[in-house]
Amino acid sequence: MQQSNTPKKAQDSKLHFLDYWRIIRIRKTVILAVFLLVVLTTTVVTLLLKPTYASTVRIAIEKDSSDIAPLLGIQSSMQYDPYFIQTEFEKIQSKKVLHKVINVLGLNKTWAERYNTDVLTTNETYMYLQRLIEVNQFRNTSIIEITAYSESRDEAADIANAIAEQYQEVRVENQSLMSQKGIKALEEQFEEQNNKVKSVQKEVDDLREEYGIADLYSAEGSGLAATIEPQTVLKLENERTTSQASFVRYKTLFDSLSKLPRDELRKAALTAVPNDMQLSRLFAEYDLTSQKIAMNQSVYGPEHTEMQQLLDLKKTLNEQIEAKLDGILIGLQTQLQAAEGQVERLGAEVDAAKTQDSASTREYRPYYLAKRKLENLQKIRDMILVRMLQETVDASLPKSSIVEIYDPAEPSRKPVRPNIGLNVALGILVGLVVGVGLAFFIEYLDTSVKTIDDVEQALGAPVLGVIPQNVGSLLEEGPDSPHAEAYRVLRTNVLFSRKSDEATTMTVVSGGAGEGKSTTIFNLSAIFAQQNNKVLVVDSDLRRPSLHKIVGVSNSKGLTDVLMNQTQLEDVIQTTSMPSLDFLPSGKLPSSSMGILNSNQMKRFVQEVKSRYDYVFFDSPPIMGVSDASILASEVDMAVLVIQYRKYPQAMTVRAKQMVEKVGGNLLGVVLNNINISQDSYYYYYSGYYYDYYSKSDDSKGLSRSTGKNGEAKKAEPSGRQDLDLKKKY
Repeated sequence: MQQSNTPKKAQDSKLHFLDYWRIIRIRKTVILAVFLLVVLTTTVVTLLLKPTYASTVRIAIEKDSSDIAPLLGIQSSMQYDPYFIQTEFEKIQSKKVLHKVINVLGLNKTWAERYNTDVLTTNETYMYLQRLIEVNQFRNTSIIEITAYSESRDEAADIANAIAEQYQEVRVENQSLMSQKGIKALEEQFEEQNNKVKSVQKEVDDLREEYGIADLYSAEGSGLAATIEPQTVLKLENERTTSQASFVRYKTLFDSLSKLPRDELRKAALTAVPNDMQLSRLFAEYDLTSQKIAMNQSVYGPEHTEMQQLLDLKKTLNEQIEAKLDGILIGLQTQLQAAEGQVERLGAEVDAAKTQDSASTREYRPYYLAKRKLENLQKIRDMILVRMLQETVDASLPKSSIVEIYDPAEPSRKPVRPNIGLNVALGILVGLVVGVGLAFFIEYLDTSVKTIDDVEQALGAPVLGVIPQNVGSLLEEGPDSPHAEAYRVLRTNVLFSRKSDEATTMTVVSGGAGEGKSTTIFNLSAIFAQQNNKVLVVDSDLRRPSLHKIVGVSNSKGLTDVLMNQTQLEDVIQTTSMPSLDFLPSGKLPSSSMGILNSNQMKRFVQEVKSRYDYVFFDSPPIMGVSDASILASEVDMAVLVIQYRKYPQAMTVRAKQMVEKVGGNLLGVVLNNINISQDSYYYYYSGYYYDYYSKSDDSKGLSRSTGKNGEAKKAEPSGRQDLDLKKKY
């Protein structure tokens, strides 16, 4: 299954690509019209626009700073700040700057004369000027590009330079004004804070004298403490914390070692007591003795003197190690008890010191609170004083230019707008995009049948043949006509599609009028007749007969006369220029016999002509208009549905197929009619080959045509094989 699905997917994607190209070719008139309209409109509009010149000035902006470091070294950050740059963009385009530019350049009067206006207010000029300038940042730098546009090259340069200069003046004025306001505010705050400090200082002095506190530096606001209890409590607290840590360490070590089995204790001893050199030596000698015993065990027996000495030595070392381990545990227990006692003693001393400190604190609390308040007020006053001195000194220091003009604007030689080349290129691009988009949109709205896939997906029926445009009667064009080959393909597929060789009667139906069913049924009958088959064509479209015009005979008598028993069949059957092809006109239809096709006479007629001829073909009216086509589809052996390319919606075609199936008709498949092979490359592989093949054959001179058994040219034999291939495809 996987091998069969893979080629199908590849074929589907190829067909989708061909669909896109097919739509472009078919809708090329729409695409070309839209393309030319857009390009011409763009070109005309571009040529009618007045030229506009642009001039750009480049300035570098920085935050306010001093050339000398400020007092106490406090300096504002000079790092790149995108928000600062964006803020300055708005300031440059503000009324504060642009109003000055308008006044300096006299734009109110100049533009009023240019645009034939009596008076322009500053706000009106500002709104217009704002649309003529652009402010951009040069990459990720603090350099700003100010671009001005104007119909005059000199005016564009003057506007750009004036904006840069006025913005520079505004920045300097704002910096000086803000410094003066800041210093004045700091002076007021310092005076207010200094008065508060003097008031609280008097309160602290009174409390010191009242309690008799020996505070040597209280007058300056940061004196020594009157009691030593806080320092004592802090010292004892630190000692108790240290003793508590030692106690916890000894207890943890002792508990962990005392709970270990003796063999685990031997392993952990060296880690727990890494500085015990004697224990390390005993373990080393014990390991060395064990190694010697292992080495001599294979040489000497257990009763050997040297082995006995080694075993005794190992036993002695083991006893010494055990004794040493017991000593370590006893020593840890002793240290643990000493640390516990030290913690208890220091805890008692800390509690006593805290009690004494609490009593002193309660007694002197009013003084300490007043003193703390004084210290806070003094800190605030000193900070204000430092800030005031900093701003005063900074204001007097020389400052670098916070706005520096690097590249002044100069008059431009060429206009920047309109860009004829760019506009025309965009017009071409937009024209193509809009044209192709409109073509695909129209194609999307068009629900008619366009491809074989449309038929197979919508109807679930195979396509038996593809008929090109401008097909006439094959009696006039001859058997070697390129059009004949398309009907030979249809004939082959009809023969292979029928279920029984006894199925010899067929009708061709269509959903709507003008889809080419009459031409299809007649030419198909001619192809069958070319094979020396005895064929009869019956014009059973009683309301709008047309086959008699193709044959060139009278329609005064025909099928209606036979069905109404007014004449014999032999009297109304007409011969054609092809000996094996007979024709039966429809005859005149009386108004009293509208349902004559749905009668027993019609059924007997079908059986009679079926017995006389090898194949009988019935023309029919549109199946959506009258019931005659449905009746014919139910009475004959086979039916073929003709669909004209790009004419009726698919829903109408689906309905026509359902009507044939509802009456029990045997629908073999579908014929796509009126295909423009030369324009739609999608169908070239179905019919285009035969055009090329036969046209070259017709142009060749001196080539004899030998006929085959059935009277056809032998050069048509490859097409028969092609018919079989196409049949297998469906």
